Amino acid sequence: MIDISERAQAHFLRLLAQQGEDGLGIRLRVVAAGTPSAQCELEFCSVSELQGDEWTVECEGFRLYVDSESMRWLDPANIDYETTPTGSQLNIRAPRIKGDAPGEGAGLVERVQFVLETEIGPQIASHGGRISLVEVTADGIVVLRFGGGCHGCGMVDVTLKNGVEKTLRERIPEVTEVRDATDHETGEKPYFARAG
Repeated sequence: MIDISERAQAHFLRLLAQQGEDGLGIRLRVVAAGTPSAQCELEFCSVSELQGDEWTVECEGFRLYVDSESMRWLDPANIDYETTPTGSQLNIRAPRIKGDAPGEGAGLVERVQFVLETEIGPQIASHGGRISLVEVTADGIVVLRFGGGCHGCGMVDVTLKNGVEKTLRERIPEVTEVRDATDHETGEKPYFARAG
């Protein structure tokens, strides 16, 4: 089931009104479903552009059409339009979009990699950064390397301890510590410049 908040519906309605075309709806589909690079795509569409097998979600003043092949990846999903002190953003939370989490028998490396790819990586990418797994030691120490906007960033220590390590330890109790193997002195375009 897809839950669309009232704020998200109002946001979509504003965008549709700006198009100046009666009968437009919003089409939602998943690209690269079941993989770590899976993402949602939204676009305006008229009824004539539909395939005929889409799922239709009746919203306040418009219709959301969900690509039939995408539906299994979006059940459940939540669409919200969130306002923060720094701006507003449309968020689609679909826990199954990147595939199912590794099962109980999965190894520590596989579980860490899954959390990095599905939860942590997208957050870091929203700031122009990248994160990759270097190793997981026998003691449960996760060693990571940052790139992009995180490479040389003045806030990387905060991101590492309050974001990455906290999330990994909550999701995977065997993780004892998270370390950064990045040489931040060589970063060229950090998201936040280091204090001189």
